[in-house]
Amino acid sequence: MESSFLHPITTAHYLVLSAALLLIGTIGLLVRRNVVVMMMSIELILNAVNVNLVAFSRHLQDLGGQIFAIFVIVVAVAEAAVGLGILIALFRNKETVQIDEIDLLKW
Repeated sequence: MESSFLHPITTAHYLVLSAALLLIGTIGLLVRRNVVVMMMSIELILNAVNVNLVAFSRHLQDLGGQIFAIFVIVVAVAEAAVGLGILIALFRNKETVQIDEIDLLKW
């Protein structure tokens, strides 16, 4: 009987995980109309990118991908902070977080 320790995790495993995160994030972004769920879906997509960057960085034995992943995390944090600020302001004015009901920029 073979042990699971004989089969190490390879770059392909990380790519499958990244593809699953990207698929879940894309479906969540396209299907849901709640702004909070859409922001979480964008975070899932950015995490899929980070998993790819770190996996290829490990595969190529280069730290460039990991450093770039840190920058992606910083951008994701800034996006979340600004997005939540805008969301709170819209909720105070419109009392909804549904993207279909927010028509602030329409004439």
